[in-house]
Amino acid sequence: MVATLDDTKRIAIAMELADMKELQQLLISNEEQFVSAISDEAIRKRIHDMLEDDRKNLGILETVIVQYGVKGEPRETSKKMIEQAQQLMQGHELSLYQKVSQHELLKHKQVMAGLLVHKCAQKVGADIEVAIGPLNTINFENRAHQEQLKGIIEVLGVTELTGKEPDQGLWGRVQDAIAAFSGVMGSVVTQNTDKDDMNIQTLIRLDHNKTNTIFTEIGATKDPQKLQEYFGQLYKDLTAHAIAEEQIVYPRVRSFYGDDNTQELYDEQSEMKRMLDEIKAINPESADEFRHKVKQLMEAVGDHIRQEESTMFAAIDKNCTDEQKEQMATEFKAAKSKVQEEMAASTK
Repeated sequence: MVATLDDTKRIAIAMELADMKELQQLLISNEEQFVSAISDEAIRKRIHDMLEDDRKNLGILETVIVQYGVKGEPRETSKKMIEQAQQLMQGHELSLYQKVSQHELLKHKQVMAGLLVHKCAQKVGADIEVAIGPLNTINFENRAHQEQLKGIIEVLGVTELTGKEPDQGLWGRVQDAIAAFSGVMGSVVTQNTDKDDMNIQTLIRLDHNKTNTIFTEIGATKDPQKLQEYFGQLYKDLTAHAIAEEQIVYPRVRSFYGDDNTQELYDEQSEMKRMLDEIKAINPESADEFRHKVKQLMEAVGDHIRQEESTMFAAIDKNCTDEQKEQMATEFKAAKSKVQEEMAASTK
């Protein structure tokens, strides 16, 4: 049988994502303080815009963590570092100029963490790259924020150290730097993830895309260790996805999608869970048998996906407002997250 559904590499990436979420919350807290403390209208406007970006990016990061499918806890060292940073930001030991300088360093740390996760994904699995795609938006915006913060630091520093206003041509240089950076990096940004209010079809389709990627990974290897790793992720993803749909989506659509159609979806997922447990009982060392059973599961899941993305999605579009679809997505994401937390706790 499959020895474990966990993989140390994927758990390590999950911890890095959890660290990023903690740091994102610190960035938001800092910027809320800066908006209140800075009197210069131009600087306050720039910080306020960053704050709006970071609040939105927290939602995107939470979506990435749920799509990633493995729950991790932030490292104790990271929590201590963030606690110390909060104390410095809230205290009187640092001047405003020094606090903004420290904030820019935290932005850099967040950028490097996002890039590290992408590099790790390239080594661990294509399904991870699919799940973390929206990090492109966060990385890009944080780099643009860094360029603006450099200008703000210069303005605050010159004023604080000399008591005189700096050369106002500075803002032109900052904007030039941002424009140049945008020209280089804009093409890699995932533009359709620039907000966290995705609708339910988008979230379900993201799950389907990741599932199809894992099936492709399993089909491309006979390595027992890889088979175990990919199946472990598939088992967790399909389980969380199915439970969240059964709790949130199917009860909502039954009234307009029909009892028979909705019951068919329930029945298909019940069969899918049975097949998952059957495969879990097979030793991946028996690679051919293992991959044959996964192929049967893939065909069943494929039929299920086609029904959802055609007739069910069309019924949702016809009968639900944009606000209702976004609310359903929020509840679906929360339900998935809860299942993932329960699965993580059960392995401790």
